[in-house]
Amino acid sequence: MAEHAMARKLLGKIELIGTLECLSGLHIGASKENIEIGALDSPVMRDPVTDAPYIPGSSLKGKLRALLEKVSLELQPNRNGGTRSNPVMRHECDGWSTGDGQPGAPHCPVCRLFGSTKRSEGSRDAKNYPARLKVRDLHLTDASRAQLAALDTGLHMTEWKFENSIDRITSAANPRNLERVPKGAEFTFAMVYDVEDPDTVKEDLQNLKLAVQILQADSLGGHGSRGYGWVELRFGQTRARKVDWYRTRDEAAQKEVEGLDALNDEQFDELAKWFAPEESARDVQASSSSSSSGGNNSEEAA
Repeated sequence: MAEHAMARKLLGKIELIGTLECLSGLHIGASKENIEIGALDSPVMRDPVTDAPYIPGSSLKGKLRALLEKVSLELQPNRNGGTRSNPVMRHECDGWSTGDGQPGAPHCPVCRLFGSTKRSEGSRDAKNYPARLKVRDLHLTDASRAQLAALDTGLHMTEWKFENSIDRITSAANPRNLERVPKGAEFTFAMVYDVEDPDTVKEDLQNLKLAVQILQADSLGGHGSRGYGWVELRFGQTRARKVDWYRTRDEAAQKEVEGLDALNDEQFDELAKWFAPEESARDVQASSSSSSSGGNNSEEAA
């Protein structure tokens, strides 16, 4: 992708759907407007229409981004996501072009997939880079909704978790209670990846797969170091659709392959080539043939 090419063309979309299962209690906290005696210290997020607990897509996407950033050792933290007194540094490309120790969003494994925002001040090149990946809100499956509705915990579809923090010097106890989605609850998830450049599809999907695998050995939501938020993501079929499918519903413009967790490098390559425009695909094939021919000639000359 040329650095000066600022236009972003959409070639199609890849839809990744599946189920997230809670292997331990899950707490994704909501704000609490009122403090009531005997009430929960920390409630969970709830759907305002159904009052059922749900997982905001931003929570899952943010965690995946943070994990991918941690393993991308070449990226330097350059933004403060905390406060002046308690800085929390993270990486986020300021613009599209390479410079100032940054790869530029179109070339960055994290920002290309999850997006970046420009600084309020900075270089004239500073530009937003909307994410290629969209993560929908996760809602309970019908089976889990029925199972949790039948629970008798004193809370609607959730459980209490009572804890005590102990002052190591005075031994004074500080009891607290949190609300959790119980172990075994299942949520449906959907992620949509915008295909803009066939040359980076493979790397983007490999990075997403890596982030998901690390998440399953980490935690989602709050209090992960105390056993909360252990989750497993099970992917269904991956659905790839070219733009023509949305225009005409032409079945030839869509295909289904295995779930993201089961795809290998060869299948990622095939998916990327399938999205490549015909002229681009011929160029790639010709380039590959030329390189192969050149290599054979070199061997013969040697």
